[in-house]
Amino acid sequence: MDLPESIKAVVEQFSKLPGVGEKTALRQSLIIGQWNKQQINEFSQSLSALCLLKNCQICGMLTDEPLCTICLSDERIKSPVICVVESITDCLAIEKSGEFTGKFHILGGVLNPLLGVGPSELNLESLMRRVQSEPAEEIILAVNPSVEGDATCSYIKELLPTKLRIERIGFGIPMGGNLEYLDSMTIMKALENRTEI
Repeated sequence: MDLPESIKAVVEQFSKLPGVGEKTALRQSLIIGQWNKQQINEFSQSLSALCLLKNCQICGMLTDEPLCTICLSDERIKSPVICVVESITDCLAIEKSGEFTGKFHILGGVLNPLLGVGPSELNLESLMRRVQSEPAEEIILAVNPSVEGDATCSYIKELLPTKLRIERIGFGIPMGGNLEYLDSMTIMKALENRTEI
């Protein structure tokens, strides 16, 4: 049975999303196809509104305004700590934890020469400007543990003034994790990041 072109077009667009295969895309398209006209219009308008999103001029977070809510917060502005993250999703994960009350800086990736990602492709220049213009005493490098992540952290450390305290977040065994099921790299990182109790 041949599907209508309108359904095929929606399936094609949904299939572009990470982790969405053709079956899931078809199922979602058929569900939306059963909505009433108002629901479909609201859905399409919310998607169209994504075109208006900007990156925060200071940290790089997505926002509707020139600055995001974090960079507009009086408490955050006064904080001497900047947490450098790889992506917006990393920033959201740390923010969701409720444990960090400083400022963020989103790199937009990590150094990866094989994929053509060099220092100029990352949000590094604005980080250097921030460190010079804002009250900054400590930089937390919350970049994922990988060869590229390690290289990016080393590169950033070389760029930053030596007066700053530079730390990398700890990596290792997750809560509830069992040693016998962990890979050797995770165990190595856990041993490197041990703390006194």
